[in-house]
Amino acid sequence: MPVLLVGLRSLFKWHRKDQEEFLEPGKKGPLLQRNNWWLLILQFLKVAFGYKRKRRRTKMGFAMSKVIVRAELEKLKNALKEYNLQDLSKQMNEELKSLNSTTLDIAITGMTGTGKSSLVNALRGMGDFYKGSAKIGSIETTKKPEKYTHPIFPNVTVWDLPGIGSPDFKADKYLQKTNFAKYDFFIIVASERFTENDVLLTKEIRKMNKKYYFVRSKVDQSIKTEERNPDFHEEESLEKMRGYCCEELRKAGESNPRVFLLSSWNLSAYDFPLLLNTLENDLDGLKRQVIIESMPAYSKEALEKKKAAMEALIWKLALVPCAMPSQSQDYAIRVPGLPLCGDISLLVATMGKFCRVFGLDEESLGRLAQRICKPIEELKSAVKKVPLAGQITEEFVLHLAAMSDASKAPMAVKFALDFVPALGSLGDGVASFATTFYMLKSFLSDIKEDAENVRAKAAE
Repeated sequence: MPVLLVGLRSLFKWHRKDQEEFLEPGKKGPLLQRNNWWLLILQFLKVAFGYKRKRRRTKMGFAMSKVIVRAELEKLKNALKEYNLQDLSKQMNEELKSLNSTTLDIAITGMTGTGKSSLVNALRGMGDFYKGSAKIGSIETTKKPEKYTHPIFPNVTVWDLPGIGSPDFKADKYLQKTNFAKYDFFIIVASERFTENDVLLTKEIRKMNKKYYFVRSKVDQSIKTEERNPDFHEEESLEKMRGYCCEELRKAGESNPRVFLLSSWNLSAYDFPLLLNTLENDLDGLKRQVIIESMPAYSKEALEKKKAAMEALIWKLALVPCAMPSQSQDYAIRVPGLPLCGDISLLVATMGKFCRVFGLDEESLGRLAQRICKPIEELKSAVKKVPLAGQITEEFVLHLAAMSDASKAPMAVKFALDFVPALGSLGDGVASFATTFYMLKSFLSDIKEDAENVRAKAAE
């Protein structure tokens, strides 16, 4: 079986025991001979989500796949209660367009010299001395709000605001000069202690009904200094640091402060994962998706989160061509036995985006290589299953389709028609949904594996 595309045959094949498992008590025979549509949906999703009895590794893995199946089945059932399939496809198309146009503006502010610029760079997956990085320095280097667009996701902008309290930006005029109303949320940074000026900012931010977060930066430097103490215990030092910051904020008038401890050099350490989870929970649906896509793949947990976010898009991306088939046969994927299986331009764009979300593109790998002082070719050697984003072409997608066992393709169409009969009115849309769904799901699994390998190589 090919690595990237196991083939349409394996998508719609089940073992004898699997068939018996889903039969009604006292009845025998193949599923397709009976009119239980919800069982057909369950079996389809069970196979599509990768469950195979012989390859089950752990009980946890099997339990998780069943949970995923139930969740996806419930989404489908609920959606079909409110819309017919064609209207649902159109709605998903509008949602995907909105996602592409959704912007996210992050403001980083605080006192002069607290490491704001380094945090701006880290959130964009960049080092402090890379081309396009925010300037750093021990004196105030930011003279006005500086806009730093994400190098891969241009709809995300991180703003480096001048330090409050500097000669040109006194506290009473700071909000007016920095145009605070335009930002989605604010990260207030301090490297040692927070001040009354910081609390003044929070009061104005609350008036605009926006969120703010306190970040204590340069934690790695503080810990390195405290390690000289023979009685050093890292957890105790971190709690002491957090407690001190919170106490200073309470003295300045912040009633219930919460402080995140960060190192811009190592985002996987300390409280950055907790901060990111908090941001995701506070943002609405589309902006939450944007921040997950754009944040660096700094840990295994971050990769899992990115994978889940991309999986949530796959069924929508597969459904859209059902109601909106390509206007030209030239853009269709051709597989023997099927007249039309999907929009090749959609697949090329989507696979490229998936790679960029996981940092598997030339530019992202180049920045990572510079950051850790390793040759980029060493990182590229860990990418074995998928091409980099810039190497995904129509020819590549056609090759994936050709690698499948196309002789079983009619079975895919029949199976899809059995569990969603409404697809029959869309003709080739049945093949589009099944093929696009499975190709993207298989490709996404391979991307995550390669991204994990890159992380491991970077850590060597």
